[in-house]
Amino acid sequence: MTWIDLHHRTEIVHTVLARAAINPNDPGLFAGIADLDRLFGGVEGLLHALANRWDNHLHVKLELAELDGLTPTEAYLELAAEQPGLRALLDARRAIGQTTRDRALAR
Repeated sequence: MTWIDLHHRTEIVHTVLARAAINPNDPGLFAGIADLDRLFGGVEGLLHALANRWDNHLHVKLELAELDGLTPTEAYLELAAEQPGLRALLDARRAIGQTTRDRALAR
């Protein structure tokens, strides 16, 4: 992957997250995005990348929460407040977006 492709992937992620912040259930959420198939292998690939993004950020939040004396639930809620578009999109696409940590926190 070239730097140009990497930057374009980032633009796609930002575009989708901006759209999701407005309406995560919008049927046109992924419409008109050039190179989505080429750079992510389609919508499913992008959803997996977004779920991975959430997982990475949550992992860091959980580590910091332990150091700061916060509960895992507090860390989760803090991240959800910081990234509402991402969380809303993953919630709207629960089959793809529910991560192992999300299931563990829900117990």
